[in-house]
Amino acid sequence: MESRLKAVIFDLDGVITDTATYHYRAWKQLADELGIYFDEKINERLKGIDRMTSLEIILERSPVQYTQEEKEALATKKNDLYKQLIQTMTPADVLPGALAVLQALKQRGILAGLASVSKNAFTVIDKLQIGQYFAYIADAAKITKGKPDPEIFLTVAANLGVAPQDCVGVEDAAAGIKAIKAAGMYGVGIGDPVMLKEADEVIPSLEQFDLERLLARFAS
Repeated sequence: MESRLKAVIFDLDGVITDTATYHYRAWKQLADELGIYFDEKINERLKGIDRMTSLEIILERSPVQYTQEEKEALATKKNDLYKQLIQTMTPADVLPGALAVLQALKQRGILAGLASVSKNAFTVIDKLQIGQYFAYIADAAKITKGKPDPEIFLTVAANLGVAPQDCVGVEDAAAGIKAIKAAGMYGVGIGDPVMLKEADEVIPSLEQFDLERLLARFAS
């Protein structure tokens, strides 16, 4: 029986590569300059959400009230710091198992898509030298609603020409899993099963991604 699985749509941070450390360093530098306390525990709250929402979380600890214009300037400053940091990325920064999965998908004729809210996703993919494996990469600047809204996953599926129910979504954040499920896709979580309890299955990393089993599951 032929499998219905036509596409696998990946998040970027924490799934294909770990840019979280670069984001953390950039946010930390900005927070330090503003005299706001920021640590790795607070940083956990920023996982899977967009830049402006992340800034709002950091500013919760600030006694200063910033205008919208000032907030946008701060978000731009953080992004400039982040862009400087990611220039040092190389193909060695692809997470274990990711390249093997992308190669296996290409070999089986299954499309790969990227659903990252990062406006720097194209730069990161270019630095990792894996752009040839993706049939479509979402342009975060054109996405109006952040995760857990399903917009980005539905946009990628539409551009791949694949029905959502014939897609697998792969995410490491709870908001991302919610977005995958809201899009009507099968959700694979990467990381903590407790945090990602809404996923259909949870694996430690892409090293445990079992394509053959998923193909069989979509054939039943």
